[in-house]
Amino acid sequence: MKPPDQLSEPPDGRPYHDQPQWRNDFPIDWPQDELVARRDFTKFLVLTSFAFAVGQLWIVFENFFRKRKGQLPVMRIARADAIPVGGSLVFEYPAAHDICLVVRTGPQHYVAFNQKCTHLSCAVVPDVARGRFHCPCHNGSFELETGVPVAGPPRRPLERILLEIRNGDLYAIGREVRA
Repeated sequence: MKPPDQLSEPPDGRPYHDQPQWRNDFPIDWPQDELVARRDFTKFLVLTSFAFAVGQLWIVFENFFRKRKGQLPVMRIARADAIPVGGSLVFEYPAAHDICLVVRTGPQHYVAFNQKCTHLSCAVVPDVARGRFHCPCHNGSFELETGVPVAGPPRRPLERILLEIRNGDLYAIGREVRA
C-alpha cells in the first residue's frame, strides 16, 4: 500500500518534497487534507480552552467593575400624572442604550423595569389587564409588580428600576439587580 502522502498527485506534477511549503501547509486534495497530527489537534484544543477561560475571566471582571461604578444618576422620567392608570411609558436609564418601561398600576403606584427579557433580551410589553409583562419572542411572562418570571423560558427576574416622586415628577433613582 502507498503511503498517505502519495495517494494523490500535486497539481503541477512535481513530487511532494519539491513542492513549496505553502502547498504542504494548505493541501488542496482530500488525502492530504484529512491528515491531522496529534500535536496540531492538541494545540487547537489548548488554544480553544484558553480562549474560553479568558472569556470567562472577562465576564467576571465586567461584573466586578459594573458593581464598583458607584451611584447611578437621578433622572427625571416624566410628570407623574402624565401616565394614565394602566398606561406605560418607555424611557432610557441610566444610559441611552438602556431602555426601560414604567407602568402606572394605581393612582399613586408605579413600577419600572428594564425592558429586556432576561432570556434573550427581546423587548417585553406590559399586559396590565393580566398583570404581566409579556415577551413575544418565546412567549415568556413576568409578574407586573415584581418582574419575577411566571411562564416561558426566562428564569431570572427583570431588572427593577427604583422610582421616586418629587414635586409631581417621576424620577428614576437607581436599579435593583436580582438573581
